[in-house]
Amino acid sequence: MAQPKLTRRGFLAGTAATGAAAALALSGCGSSSSSSSEGSGAAGSATPASAITAAAAYSSTNCNPIGNSSALMLAATWHVFEGLYDLDLHNYTTYTALADGEPTKVSDTVYEVGLRDGAMFSDGTEVTSADVVKSFEANMADDTYGAFLSFIDTVEAKDDKTVTINLKYPFDSLLKGRLSVVKIFPASATEDELKTMPIGSGPWMYDSINGDEGGVITFKPNPNYNGTLPATCEEMEWNVLLDATSRTTHITDGSVLAIENVPDTNADQIAASGAAVEYVPGFALPFLMFNTKKAPFDDPRVRQAFFYAIDVEKLIENQMDGHAVAATSFLPEAYANYHRASTVYSHDVDKAKQLLQEAGQEKITCELMVNNNWVSALSAQIKEDLAAAGIDVTINETKIDWAALAPSEEILPYDVMLTPGDPSCFGNDPDLLMTWWYGDNVWTQGRSCWNTTPEWAELQTLLQTAREASDATQQQETWNQCFDLIAENVPLYPLFHRETGTAYIADKLENFAPISTTGLVFLGTTPLE
Repeated sequence: MAQPKLTRRGFLAGTAATGAAAALALSGCGSSSSSSSEGSGAAGSATPASAITAAAAYSSTNCNPIGNSSALMLAATWHVFEGLYDLDLHNYTTYTALADGEPTKVSDTVYEVGLRDGAMFSDGTEVTSADVVKSFEANMADDTYGAFLSFIDTVEAKDDKTVTINLKYPFDSLLKGRLSVVKIFPASATEDELKTMPIGSGPWMYDSINGDEGGVITFKPNPNYNGTLPATCEEMEWNVLLDATSRTTHITDGSVLAIENVPDTNADQIAASGAAVEYVPGFALPFLMFNTKKAPFDDPRVRQAFFYAIDVEKLIENQMDGHAVAATSFLPEAYANYHRASTVYSHDVDKAKQLLQEAGQEKITCELMVNNNWVSALSAQIKEDLAAAGIDVTINETKIDWAALAPSEEILPYDVMLTPGDPSCFGNDPDLLMTWWYGDNVWTQGRSCWNTTPEWAELQTLLQTAREASDATQQQETWNQCFDLIAENVPLYPLFHRETGTAYIADKLENFAPISTTGLVFLGTTPLE
């Protein structure tokens, strides 16, 4: 077994990671044959094993690649499906997947992309441009992914192996990364097939799918895959273990080779068993979201008071064991596009009381809805901190019913919510990340309900200006204005950005490295005896 290792991995991310900066970013398994020396199993003369085994920390029954946003099934999707281009989640560089090379620029708003020769789905059928068109159209119409793809006008088949992508406006600097959001599936696939046993052209194929707590997802190699990252063993098995103790037991007794979402209280125990434990700084965060339809949460001063009242550094020290950084902007400081916001929330009870007084709300009684996952450990201190500022909250710990937070609901069933999120699993450009929570979608229409405010309208104008910017400096300056506006209004805003903990048996996994977001990536990874 490997010697105990507990590390905190440095992380550089962002659309501006080029040159010397890019050389500092982690080398991943996805885009080349090289890999990080730290976090990779020893190659040498070790004998390959027959299976990769892992424990996932999230459950989901939605395996449909269209608009998939579940932590569990999105990670599975990375292994089963390909986009025209895919992201290496270790460093957020984009690499060629189903495409046969770089996009061909016909004009500022027209691009052509060819398909890889001999690319096939796992059932043996050839991947054609018709499949690409159907996949894009389905995702463009999706409530979740549609906002990411709003820059696309149409996708058309030029011939069987070439698609033409027509844009609404120039989008050159972010194009390839955003195209990676769409995973390609057969145009002939029925809705039922996509929901129960979808097929893709990636190195792995589903063998069985049970994403419920205690279930198992099994993968087999795609026999028709001809890309650069073929499956390296006979089987891959993911155990769905939401319970932290269960995941700890599985990694310490060797039942699995890797687990995600390492319980901080068990990190030393896991390291002592011989497994490596790595923490990678990233975007992942817990956030407060307010029902801005409802007084007094329609007043930004009240929302700001919540953030000044909470002692975030104490939360990080006590509940996160130091594995997080207090938010000083919407983006974490490790990101290349980071800008320190004009409003930064430090623990200041007097400031919180002053804001409440200015808003005519010196005493507030409300409910804090808390998602029944890792953020629940934060709620007791948050309640105590808020009480010191005159905000009396009743904790309602529950599994969030997101369907109940719909645009059609006249009165949303919550006051303030504490829940985690991490859209960096789709990419890390600032436009994508801000669009996820603040775009014209279900989040602003039926969750925060912020889309009726002039500040929201101003943000949309700024975001569009940045999208169309031809100059990188102008684009960054516009994004900075967005970060300032969001930090001032906080309809939904992070408390801190956490480090993502992954544990794995290093000498049993060759070319494996943790990532900064939810999920495990085994593309190019070989299990060893």
